[in-house]
Amino acid sequence: MALSAELKKTIQTAYSQFLENKSLKARYGQKLMVAEIARTLGGIELDDDGVRVGDNHICVVEAGTGTGKTVAYLLAAIPVAKALGKKLVVSTATVALQEQIVYKDLPDLKRQSGLHFNFALAKGRGRYLCLSKLDRILTDVDAANNSEKALYEDEYPQIDEQALTIYQSMMDALAANKWAGDKDEWSEELEPQVWSRVTTDHRQCTGRRCSNVSSCSFIKSRDSLGTFDVIVANHDLVLADLALGGGAILPDPADTLYVFDEGHHLPDKALNHFAEHSRLIGTLKWLEQTNKVQGAMLGEISGAGNIDRFAEQLPAALADVKRQLEMVYPMVTQLAERIEDPERSPRYRFEQGIVPDAMREVSVELKHTFERLAELLGKMTRELEEALESSHCDVPKVDMENWYPQLGVWQSRAEAGLALWASFAELDHKGGVPKARWITLVDFGGSIDYEICSSPILAAKTLEYSLWNRCCGAVVTSATLTALGKFDRLKMRTGTPEASTYTVVPSPFDFNKAQLQIPSTASDASDSLNHTLGIIDCLPALLGAQKAALVLFASRRQMLDVYDGLSIDWREQILVQGDKSKQEMLNAHRARIDGGETSILFGLASFAEGVDLPGGYCQHVIIAKIPFAVPDDPVEASLSEWIEARGGNPFMEITVPDAALKLVQACGRLLRTETDTGTITLLDNRLLTRRYGKAILNSLPPFKRLF
Repeated sequence: MALSAELKKTIQTAYSQFLENKSLKARYGQKLMVAEIARTLGGIELDDDGVRVGDNHICVVEAGTGTGKTVAYLLAAIPVAKALGKKLVVSTATVALQEQIVYKDLPDLKRQSGLHFNFALAKGRGRYLCLSKLDRILTDVDAANNSEKALYEDEYPQIDEQALTIYQSMMDALAANKWAGDKDEWSEELEPQVWSRVTTDHRQCTGRRCSNVSSCSFIKSRDSLGTFDVIVANHDLVLADLALGGGAILPDPADTLYVFDEGHHLPDKALNHFAEHSRLIGTLKWLEQTNKVQGAMLGEISGAGNIDRFAEQLPAALADVKRQLEMVYPMVTQLAERIEDPERSPRYRFEQGIVPDAMREVSVELKHTFERLAELLGKMTRELEEALESSHCDVPKVDMENWYPQLGVWQSRAEAGLALWASFAELDHKGGVPKARWITLVDFGGSIDYEICSSPILAAKTLEYSLWNRCCGAVVTSATLTALGKFDRLKMRTGTPEASTYTVVPSPFDFNKAQLQIPSTASDASDSLNHTLGIIDCLPALLGAQKAALVLFASRRQMLDVYDGLSIDWREQILVQGDKSKQEMLNAHRARIDGGETSILFGLASFAEGVDLPGGYCQHVIIAKIPFAVPDDPVEASLSEWIEARGGNPFMEITVPDAALKLVQACGRLLRTETDTGTITLLDNRLLTRRYGKAILNSLPPFKRLF
């Protein structure tokens, strides 16, 4: 089905009106992007029940900085979504872009385009206050502290006077209608520990059974989402909704058109979301603590339905899990002893994801014992839910509401343990994509704990099943989706269907305004010592009299070594990542430049993306080395191992494309507006001497080359 003439006219009229009202000229890349998205989404066919028919429903667009991506996809997608009777969910990777869309782009578009729509920002439950928890803390802090010990390990700190003052001010603000319970609208920065005590998750929340449901800011927000045409969310919230089956927090995928802005983050976000992990000693301590507390719990909520019958079985179920964990403990410690350099790389990775037979056998038992524990806690939770809804239960509702979140956390921990040990118990399908499995040494109150981890090595199948196959339509966009000029990397990592529309739209920038150089003094970065010494020698001459520069490093050690190797005069002009937060560094840098001073930023990977320093704030970007991935990342190492086992070349198929994409992102820090100029310097001569170097260089924008 083709884009209808009526819909095409609606989009064209809105675009023309927007440009005219803003006194802007149409950008070629933006026009192409609007057309491609409109053509793909406008071509979606629905059956009589409103269900999508066909597979050409996904549009992937790479559009560089300055294209006007946000306006392009909103102008194209909003009219199509309304015509199809679907919701538009715009998802970002960062809070900064989310806020820009909600507070700037959407209001601007609504005023200037003539389109009629409403919009809202969707947030997860963890961004909202739980009034029941706050009330309990202020009513009886000693009881709240005891419940903390039931929820967490013994080391969990108690609620202090400073935290109590904050909690009282929250209650006062709520009572005065000066705050609605949204964390992001609280006037001061909140420590994670302070906030975590007064928020909740889906397992701890009693939902509409809660005494405070009529005042619940999360419930109010979620209930109103269905009335909005456009919902702005983030990748984590979309993935959380999909993990709950879709439609639990956001609209059902079948009734949704998605736009994933900053789409290159989606595969990593998905991997993190679907990974499993659990700390061994922490879990043992939690089991002991739960066993101590469960008697007190039963003393307060005994008689709530049939909860007593299941609670009587709880000590034995906890003991069974503890016994199996104690059996696997020596196996884990023996494997951990094989870690060669715990300071540099505190991980033991199971080659090809294969767990030793003895450990796998115990994992099978752990799976069964955690399954029994999770099932038991689930039955207790359901009994409590029914009792909360009953008007004939003799147990005080306040006591049931106090214990419900703790039961929920216990159930969540049991389910997390079940998912992890089920992964270690199962054999990966022969010929299929294996999982990465590893052990990480972590600090636990001054001693060592062992975090057992499992993760898919690719998110493609999970996203294909839960998102691409189920959604009505989707757009994936970013300034960096291709690697080495192809979408192959994205397809492999996200599973976007082959039949999707894949487009690169041209940037409005004149890349000849940026000079690209590789000095003759640049050395081979694989020789880290000489490479570092070379950077120390050449950096003063490269920077010269320039007022503003960004120097990007691939490792913290090299960054600090270079800084220490420079003279005191140079060090006084440098802001080093790690001394302050990223935003504080950028603010200090801008203030220096505005004051006529010189300012040089030393940064790592997080400064190679999402840093906007237009005009005089950045005249020179210096990149120390090709940004190859850290070789000890267990997921990437397992992916490389799998590709090699299939006869592939992981370096050329994974490492080089990943590095090329990161280098494009790093170079993108220079030109931020159409009038920007400057220099990009690469200090790694492997770009000239190695076979892959030419491919990486050719994937960069057409800067004016000085070599």
